[in-house]
Amino acid sequence: MALQETLKAISDPVRRKILVSLREKELSAGEIAQLLQMTPPATSHHLQKLKYAGLVSERKEKNYIFYELNTSLFEELLLWLKQFEQRKEEISDEGNQKAVFDSDLPAARR
Repeated sequence: MALQETLKAISDPVRRKILVSLREKELSAGEIAQLLQMTPPATSHHLQKLKYAGLVSERKEKNYIFYELNTSLFEELLLWLKQFEQRKEEISDEGNQKAVFDSDLPAARR
């Protein structure tokens, strides 16, 4: 899934609460709705957005749908975010933060 869709999905605070709820174990849509005090349609809407972004996967069992985190996507996202931490460390190591930032800017923005 595209990074843009992933970031869009986690930009919503309700969806972030759902993701936190799924850290420990998979939950049914009903359990998520009850836990977060949401209506079933609202829960379904947010779960579909998370599923579309690839952040959760679903498993059907009888009349229930269980959701769990897609940990591989989180690992990819963490690796992508890690590059910014590494860049910050490189800048700190050079000791001249402003000069590095100025050299990274296009000439028109200086």
